[in-house]
Amino acid sequence: MPYKGTDQFSHNEPERLGVLVTNLGTPDAPTTPALRKYLAEFLWDPRVVEVPRPIWWLILHGIILRIRPRKSAQAYASVWQPEGSPLLIHTAKQAEGIREALKKKYGSNVVVGFAMRYGNPSISRVLEDMQQQGVRKLLVLPLYPQYSASTTASTFDAIAADFTRRRWLPDFRFVSHYHDYPPYIEAMARHIEAHWANHGRHEKLILSYHGVPLKYLLKGDPYHCECHKTSRLLAERLGLGQDDYLTTFQSRFGREEWLQPYTDETLKSLPEKGVKSVDVFCPGFSSDCLETIEEINEENREYFMESGGEAFGYIPCLNATPGHIDALVQLVEDNLKGWAVPDNSPDNLAARQKCAEARKQATFPGRADI
Repeated sequence: MPYKGTDQFSHNEPERLGVLVTNLGTPDAPTTPALRKYLAEFLWDPRVVEVPRPIWWLILHGIILRIRPRKSAQAYASVWQPEGSPLLIHTAKQAEGIREALKKKYGSNVVVGFAMRYGNPSISRVLEDMQQQGVRKLLVLPLYPQYSASTTASTFDAIAADFTRRRWLPDFRFVSHYHDYPPYIEAMARHIEAHWANHGRHEKLILSYHGVPLKYLLKGDPYHCECHKTSRLLAERLGLGQDDYLTTFQSRFGREEWLQPYTDETLKSLPEKGVKSVDVFCPGFSSDCLETIEEINEENREYFMESGGEAFGYIPCLNATPGHIDALVQLVEDNLKGWAVPDNSPDNLAARQKCAEARKQATFPGRADI
């Protein structure tokens, strides 16, 4: 098997640090064909659906991909923006914010890219671009604050699979979670406080996280525990008592039991318990997307109001707000510690060029292609 190298490689090319920001993914368009392609990639990942492959292939291709793409396309169309899907837009802005902050400090010696685990821009494509730019040390930051095998580990799988096809592997670091990282907690707290200052505060704060099947928890996945720790730290920072907030889980799929309490069922039940107004925030989502805009702010808003609720406040995700960018930059810099930023000054590059030429002439006299 031929291994990927660098086009027109030269041993005295500038070397750079790389930061790869990743998120879950998005279809290329809010259409049925685009959703079919996207869902086929997403739902075939064994990290996402842990069902024996032959059985799951029949279910996926025989039932799900015949029915779900059209419904999902309609949902995506309701949130789609002229620039693309909200998740893509926000992730690109987050990467740009990190890039600009690091550029002020390190110039062009640090390369920041972003990729999607499923869909475009693909991890392999962005890694190829970073290798062509001379990235020799790579930090990967999946934008999943809480670790789960179905998200974080799946990203690692994709990185590792790409590495198996490369000739020269970079030094490598991977941020597996940051659910209790103080700047992240602080960024969320200030974001919520700003929302309350502008829109008022309701009776109870609902902290809704993406759900996973209960069996993942029983097999040792720490996601459930990390979600609750995030909620506890955030509530403590906001000065909330135990009765002032709830941790819930949304977006369940299929018939098996998922992490509870479910967000939709909770919102349906609160009015009859006397809770008539709520605020909802999603600490596990770094960017607003279909699951927050359509599922929470539209579908679950209706559940609550139709059940007797009187006020529903949706607090947007951190997105590319300055506080979030600051927290992510701190997280990146903390994880880059110990890695010297390459010296690509003109004098140093000239010295390396001279050394490379001398080495070539001594070792391969007469060879112009080395």
